[in-house]
Amino acid sequence: MNPAKSKNITIIGGGLWGTTLANLALINNHRVSLWSRRSHHSLESSLNQSEVIISAVAIAGVRPVIEQLKNIVIPNSVVIVTATKGLDPLTTYTPSQIWQTAFPEKVIAVLSGPNLSKEIAQGLPAATVVACQQLEAATMVQGIFASENFRVYINNDPQGTELGGTLKNVMAIAAGVCDGLQLGTNAKAALLTRALPEMMRVGACLGAQSETFFGLSGLGDLLATCASPLSRNYQVGYKLALGKPLKQIMNEVEGTAEGVNTTEVLVVLANQYQINLPITRQVYLLLQGKITPTQAVQALMERELKSEYD
Repeated sequence: MNPAKSKNITIIGGGLWGTTLANLALINNHRVSLWSRRSHHSLESSLNQSEVIISAVAIAGVRPVIEQLKNIVIPNSVVIVTATKGLDPLTTYTPSQIWQTAFPEKVIAVLSGPNLSKEIAQGLPAATVVACQQLEAATMVQGIFASENFRVYINNDPQGTELGGTLKNVMAIAAGVCDGLQLGTNAKAALLTRALPEMMRVGACLGAQSETFFGLSGLGDLLATCASPLSRNYQVGYKLALGKPLKQIMNEVEGTAEGVNTTEVLVVLANQYQINLPITRQVYLLLQGKITPTQAVQALMERELKSEYD
C-alpha cells in the first residue's frame, strides 16, 4: 500500500511496543534492525547505515541509551523518533526534550496515539500521530508506518503530542480505580471529561497547542487507555481499588506502568507552575498510600462548587 522509498531503520527497545513498530515498518518493506539491552549484537552495529532511529524504550531507559549513542558517530541527516511516554524525574523533561538537549543538531520527531500494542499486533485497525516542527521529517516517518490497518497523521506540535500521551497515563490509573470500585458509567464519564482540561492546563503551561489535546494523542489516547484492561496504568488503578498493595501490582503488571512515575513528576510540575490538578493529586496520594481509593473519590466529589469553564 505504501509507495515510500525503503529506509534503513533502527528501533531501540525490544519490548512489545518496539516489536510492534518494527513489524509495522516491515509491512512496508523497510529494512529494520531491532536492538535492546538484551541483544547479542552491539547498538553501533545496529545503527550501520541507519536513516531513522526509533526510540521505544521506557522513560528510565532514555538517558542510558543516549549515553551510548553519544559515543557513536551519527550523521546529522538521521531523524530520531521518540515513541516513549513519560516524564524524566531528574529534569521533568519529556523524552523529546531529553533527546533534543542531547542532540541539538538532530531532527527529533514524536510518535504517539491510542496505540495498544496487543491490538495492533493482532492486525486490528488503529491510528497515530507523528509530530515534528519539520514537515518533511514528519511526512517521511508517516510514510514508514502508514498501512492498511495503521493510519498515521502528522502535526507540528511535538510538545502537545507527547504530553497528551504521557499525562493520560495518570488519568488511566484514576479510571481503573473508578471501574475497580464499580462506580458506574456516570462517574467514569465525569472523570474523563474533567481529565482532559486538567491535561490541557499542563500543556498550556509547557507551551503545547491546546487543539492537540482534542486529537488522537490527547483525547484519543485518553479514551483508549482509560477503557481497556490492556492498559498497564488502568490495571494499576483497578487493582488498587481491589485493595492490592502497589508493590505487588507493579510486579504483576507486564511491562512498565509509566503513569506511576509520571504522577510523581507531574506533582512537582504542578507545584512549580501552580497548576490546579485535582485528579492528579488524588492519584498521587493514593499511590503514596496516604489515602484509600474511596477517600480519593470522596475528595474529588467534595471539592468546592464552581463553574464548569472557569
